[in-house]
Amino acid sequence: MDKIPHPTDKIRQLTARLASEEEAIEAARKLAKRFSEGASQRDQDRILPHHELDSLSQSGLLGITVPSEYGGLDVSNSVLAEITAILSEADGSIGQIPQNHFYILEALRVDGTKEQKHFFFSRALAGDRFGNALSERGTKTVGHYNTRLTRDGFGYRVNGRKFYSTGAIFADWVAVFALNEDEHLTMSFVQRGTDGIEIIDDWDGFGQRTTGSGTTVLDNVYVQADAVVLHHKGFERPTTIGSVGQIIHAGIDLGIARAAFADMIDFVKTRSRPWTNSGVDKATDDPLTIAKVGEIAIRLEAATALVDRAGLKVDIAQIDTTEENVIAATLAVAAAKVLTSEIALDAANALFELAGTTATSTGLNLDRHWRNARTHTLHDPVRWKYHVVGNYHLNGATPPRSGAL
Repeated sequence: MDKIPHPTDKIRQLTARLASEEEAIEAARKLAKRFSEGASQRDQDRILPHHELDSLSQSGLLGITVPSEYGGLDVSNSVLAEITAILSEADGSIGQIPQNHFYILEALRVDGTKEQKHFFFSRALAGDRFGNALSERGTKTVGHYNTRLTRDGFGYRVNGRKFYSTGAIFADWVAVFALNEDEHLTMSFVQRGTDGIEIIDDWDGFGQRTTGSGTTVLDNVYVQADAVVLHHKGFERPTTIGSVGQIIHAGIDLGIARAAFADMIDFVKTRSRPWTNSGVDKATDDPLTIAKVGEIAIRLEAATALVDRAGLKVDIAQIDTTEENVIAATLAVAAAKVLTSEIALDAANALFELAGTTATSTGLNLDRHWRNARTHTLHDPVRWKYHVVGNYHLNGATPPRSGAL
């Protein structure tokens, strides 16, 4: 693929190259400490984390899933999910922004040409960010698309309008998903700033407020022929595209749950009063409070363990991509996503249940955990994950091949 002059090359010339999974986790922890300091203020005032995303790029974390043959660390999916959880505990929005980046890299690994992999993996290692232009409003389902990719000489033109374009406003490259003339779903890499791309900061969700998940307008945007990946192929055979995308979502929910739990512990220890009829002097001695804390802690531990186990199954399916291994990974990730979704909501609710009325002060902004959990867990309904798992065990039904599984 031709080398395209890139405006961030100078800025990111010091992008770190991480040598091990331990280094990657430590890098995430260092960033998380910095990100957590301004997370509440960014949420309250809806300050987009441009500087924080630059730090994430320079940390080397955006290249950790690049295969080793292309110079990357190729971390396990358990580590990828844990790094996502670490960042999401610090700031749920920042934790979600690179989800699409890693999904796009997995789709590239599965169906990209060698030339495409060489070029775009090198960009990820240099700290470039990949954002998505996937979901649309007004279609029959979220799996239907009106955006079109049509031939134009040696290249293509793409036209359409996208919503929930998480990461696009921060991206160096926008991955545009569109139907080609054969009605097949494609993924095209378009450099941000290309003529015809307009990224609108109109995301107004009450949670995940600084993900920048707004609208992307594509008006006759030119796409190079060698920048198009036939994304539909990844769902015509067993692959791990969906599992990788979903385990990252599980990591986001896990991190939000941890943040809510940590704030609950701190508040109950330092500010909560015991209930009138409890017979104790401190809220921390209330047996019902203690039991509830124990329940949330145990379920957090279970969710963490299930994410780790699911990650190992995705690793196996990536190495030996048989239908059996892919199904095992799909079911394990679905289970992890169910548990993390539920514990994120329950931990955020428990925070207020145990902390009391004082915790609802808008100045404290503790409601951001519930708002973040409720918003992010709407990404794909867990009720259908229960159905997929149950239908497989009861009726032997193979899970659908989908980016949502």
